[in-house]
Amino acid sequence: MMVALLVLAFASLVFWLVFFRFKLLRLTPGWGVIFGFFVVHLLLVFVIGLRFVTPNSANATVVQRTIQLVPRLPEPTLVDAVLVEEGAAVKKGQPLFQFDRRPYQYKVDQISAQLAAAKQNVKVLKADVDAASQGARKAKVELEYAQYQKRIFDKLAQEQAVREETVEEWLTKVNAAEATNEAALAQLERANLQYKSEIDGVNTTVANMESQLQLARYYLDNTTMTAPEDGHIINLQVRPGMVAGTIRVGGIAAFIADADRYLLATYFQENLKYVKPGQSVEVALDLYPGQIFRGTVDGIWRGNGIGQYLPSDDIPKFQQPPPNVPQGQYAVKIRLDHADQSKFPIGAQGLAAIYTGGEHGAWAVLRKISIRAHSWFNWVYPLDI
Repeated sequence: MMVALLVLAFASLVFWLVFFRFKLLRLTPGWGVIFGFFVVHLLLVFVIGLRFVTPNSANATVVQRTIQLVPRLPEPTLVDAVLVEEGAAVKKGQPLFQFDRRPYQYKVDQISAQLAAAKQNVKVLKADVDAASQGARKAKVELEYAQYQKRIFDKLAQEQAVREETVEEWLTKVNAAEATNEAALAQLERANLQYKSEIDGVNTTVANMESQLQLARYYLDNTTMTAPEDGHIINLQVRPGMVAGTIRVGGIAAFIADADRYLLATYFQENLKYVKPGQSVEVALDLYPGQIFRGTVDGIWRGNGIGQYLPSDDIPKFQQPPPNVPQGQYAVKIRLDHADQSKFPIGAQGLAAIYTGGEHGAWAVLRKISIRAHSWFNWVYPLDI
């Protein structure tokens, strides 16, 4: 840059000496055009240097993460109370809205009663198993006795000591005892299956009721909506008496988080040739005329929606974009160094300059002059006349 300034100064001196001081040549339109053409081309050095060494963006915006506050309730619910004021700072976990607790408390009470009944039913199932087990033992004893008696009478029948009708009678008793025994065993198996229907040692009906109770308590707890993190709410339109939920209304408010705010500035792609994370940045926000804020480059968002094509059966149409459409740009994420980050609210706009070669040097000086002039000009722009 210094060379360009020296060349421009030397050329101007020669021009003055030749055409004005010593009048060695007569100044004609031709000589004027030649000298002007030389000066214009020399000025390109300054334009190129400022664009690539200290790229500047007039589209810098403060970005804060927002959280959509949606009632986590299974049905539309009445808003009982609004516990926060618009714009007031809130801490994580602080109550924001209170919804009608009654239907969810009733649900908790209902399932609690069903759970108690299910636990009591486990004891009934245990008693059924004991009774079925006792019945199975009795049926087994009766079967064994009938089988024993039949064997005795079979032997006596072989010795012709008893009549054949007596043997047939005991055979009938054995068959009846076997049927009774099989029925008792089946009843015992059914009772055991019902009693031992478990998940991780817990009766399935009890486990089902416990999970339903946990869900009901979850919804009951969510009738009080709390702040997900430190932040604040703007444009608070929720009022008591409003019905909110998954059907009537989705998100009921926008919560602006305080943490991790940053500045996002867009630059023409070619101007980012020498930009790297960690480089110094100066920012002039329109919100603070006459003030310059320092920061550093956090990263470059190397992506632009122009390069995205959604799945479709249509063949893309490639054509020259209209002249009023800006050239594709990339965004640069910038962290501001100021200790009080609350000075930079969401949506604040301004100008951001990146010093790729450090803040010392001729190009940096020119850019510092430019950004400060922009900041001071904000005192009078836009003119209200």
